[in-house]
Amino acid sequence: MASNIDNNFDLEPDILSEVKDMKFGIVVSNWNKNITDNLFDGAYKTLVKYGVKEENIKKIEVPGSFELVHGCKIMQRNNVDAVIAIGCIIKGETDHYDYICSSVSSGITQLNIINDIPIVFCVLTDHNIDQSINRSGGKHGNKGAESAIAAIKIASI
Repeated sequence: MASNIDNNFDLEPDILSEVKDMKFGIVVSNWNKNITDNLFDGAYKTLVKYGVKEENIKKIEVPGSFELVHGCKIMQRNNVDAVIAIGCIIKGETDHYDYICSSVSSGITQLNIINDIPIVFCVLTDHNIDQSINRSGGKHGNKGAESAIAAIKIASI
């Protein structure tokens, strides 16, 4: 299980001294809103915990995970140091899941390649709602919080 792996999510003291002046954008999908709200909450609280000023956290909501790519492209133009893309895609009975997962990951990858503002991928791609609950504040932690730490780290590079 990924939750048993130490992914070195501590922040070094030299990074912490830079955090107070950093600006972050968070783009949140409204699809599976109960899950994405939990992920946003984890990301937001973690950024603030490490010293990011509340006024330096910008949020854009988009209808679904597919629209995260466009929302992230807009957010990259908003004078931020890093963007966190938050979504939740749960497998259903059709191939729609595969197309959305592939399109979102590919789109965010392309934005990371062509633009200078990094995007952290916080899109759950789960097979059922229980997996999503477990990763958005349940027994596997909150991937939003982990993504916030990753965003601080990548913004400090």
